Amino acid sequence: MAQYVGILDGSGKVWGVRIPDVPGCHGGGPTPEAAIADAISSLREFAAHQKSKGISLEPPRTVREIIGDKTTEFNPKAGEAMVMVPLILDRGRPAKANISLDAGLLEAIDEEAERRGLTRSAFFTSAALDKVGRAS
Repeated sequence: MAQYVGILDGSGKVWGVRIPDVPGCHGGGPTPEAAIADAISSLREFAAHQKSKGISLEPPRTVREIIGDKTTEFNPKAGEAMVMVPLILDRGRPAKANISLDAGLLEAIDEEAERRGLTRSAFFTSAALDKVGRAS
């Protein structure tokens, strides 16, 4: 999975993440975590759009390369921070996975999925995307 460098800035209830290697791709939200999650979603959607046009994204640069590039205008003195933004691409096909869980946990998952009107698979997918996004 490719990881793009994002630059997080903001304060209070206004936060943003810009991705220097993908001009125009950014995320925002009321917290740093929400801004990062939005940036992950934006990157995913942007990459899918580009792919549909037959255009590939440039490969991500390293943190060191981003810091060394004056055009990125990274300003840690102003409170900006580097964050990693994973590129999670849809492959357009489902894949089966055999997992083992405690029976009680599986019952709780099924109950919560039903409460939300989701299948077990949709619930797992949503939870996994949320977790991957927060781990960045």
